[in-house]
Amino acid sequence: MTRAERLALLGPDVVAHIHREVAAAPPPSPELIAALRPILTNPARPAVTDQPAAA
Repeated sequence: MTRAERLALLGPDVVAHIHREVAAAPPPSPELIAALRPILTNPARPAVTDQPAAA
């Protein structure tokens, strides 16, 4: 979806609200970035967890 399509679908007020919310959000912690990095860099890879696989 292009920016123009999102703007047409949501309207300028909603898009402006989203931009304000994103700007107000605190930056992610280094721990969060480290936890998300494997997911974002290789999303097709199976997740490694400490939990045993469900039966």
